[in-house]
Amino acid sequence: MNHYMGVDIGTSGCKAVVFDEAARQASAAYREYDVISPQPGWAELDSEQVMRKCFEVISEAARAAGPRSVRGLGISSQGEAFTPIDEKGEVLSSAPVSFDARAAAHVREFSAQFGTEKLYQITGHTPHPMFSLFKLLWVRQEQGDLWKKAAKFLCYEDLLEHRLGVDPAIGWPLAGRTMLFDIRRHEWSAEVLDAIGLSPDRLARPLRSGTIAGQIEPETARALGLGEGAFVATGGHDQPCGALGAGVTQPGTAVYATGTVECITPAFSAPTFSEDLRASNLCTYDYTVPGMYTTIAFSLTGGNILKWFRDQFGSEEVRIARQTGRNAYELLLEQMEDKPSDLTVLPYFTPSGTPYFDTETAGAVLGLRLSTTRGEFIRALLEGVAFEMRLNLDILERTGCEIKELRAIGGGAKSETWTQLKADVIGKPITVLDVTEAGCLGVAMLAAAADTGEPVAELAARWIRPVGVKQPRDEFVQHYSTKFDEYRRVYPAVRGMG
Repeated sequence: MNHYMGVDIGTSGCKAVVFDEAARQASAAYREYDVISPQPGWAELDSEQVMRKCFEVISEAARAAGPRSVRGLGISSQGEAFTPIDEKGEVLSSAPVSFDARAAAHVREFSAQFGTEKLYQITGHTPHPMFSLFKLLWVRQEQGDLWKKAAKFLCYEDLLEHRLGVDPAIGWPLAGRTMLFDIRRHEWSAEVLDAIGLSPDRLARPLRSGTIAGQIEPETARALGLGEGAFVATGGHDQPCGALGAGVTQPGTAVYATGTVECITPAFSAPTFSEDLRASNLCTYDYTVPGMYTTIAFSLTGGNILKWFRDQFGSEEVRIARQTGRNAYELLLEQMEDKPSDLTVLPYFTPSGTPYFDTETAGAVLGLRLSTTRGEFIRALLEGVAFEMRLNLDILERTGCEIKELRAIGGGAKSETWTQLKADVIGKPITVLDVTEAGCLGVAMLAAAADTGEPVAELAARWIRPVGVKQPRDEFVQHYSTKFDEYRRVYPAVRGMG
């Protein structure tokens, strides 16, 4: 039996999951790594460490699935981060991740010169220091020697392909996240590249998701335990890949992903451009299903907020988890009371995501009393992120992008308590699936579709199995609707403070 592997390269860790031809999970492996912050506002990953961990999870998952049974793999990658490599393929520096804000000073000047509206019409995105375009500008202006020495700048999807011996290719959805890509023509934008002095041969080949990029070098495949002739199929940005793995193949459906960054990713039948969407920084770019497009509503703080609490205040839970084998996050979530908190949290513990793209305003916790409990504080942190996602959904629906069904994926989807909290705050039902590793499933599907020729939407209909729905509870819906009106007033009140 053939197996297909999905590799997901996230901000805090990488994983590999192997599925058989009936979408049954055969094996999985995970490795964590740390974000480095050498200066305030900087956030990087050691790309050599990331690649080493990727090779470890690929080898572990491949061997556990059965000797040389993996026929092909797809790669899902965090967006925007890129790694400069030299002519020999050696890594020249760490990769700045999404919430790295070092390029903030370059955004306004470049956008004014190039034209913000023109940039939006080409790339489908509005300017923000998270995007590769502005981080590349920073490298050119602040690290001129590195800029000249770099033979290529590769995102993690294409960097892993390069390490596997494949001529690096990048899926259209990931290319779109660089702000260097013309999403209508599906090619690197000559105008944007010319404006920053970058030639397209210093980037990977852009290919439609689900295209075979090449065969893995035979010696490398054998060393990793992959099948003879194993290939890599293009995947793309992790959010559209995860949405596909959740079975989002029709307009009106969206995935709600809880990871390091929290995202809602829908599917559209055509590229959507409007002044309202542009003003709210809600982009449009290629989806993982051929001919479809997507947007992404996100909080850069997202699941980071619970990791922050664990790291700063959860040492006891970490200790218990090590002793018992339980998950420290589960131990923290168990402390939450099953009722709304009396606190209001503005979850800008990193630069914000949509709709504001605010790199300056800091997070806020309002309503603290001596009677505030640890469990209430944890719940309030998660409510704050959920309110931010509800704010984005309201904007999408006002512009005609109605979303009727949300599907939960990501590490947070493993928690029924957390998923129920989201349904209560947002006021929409959330479908729970039988797989939480939807990013890996999505790119494994793309590999299977590339291999067999079956349309990926048909494959998704066979492979994805919903197992339940978390309905918003009537006793909480009105409370959270009233509190949401209060939440919307917090950002204008604290903007620019802190």
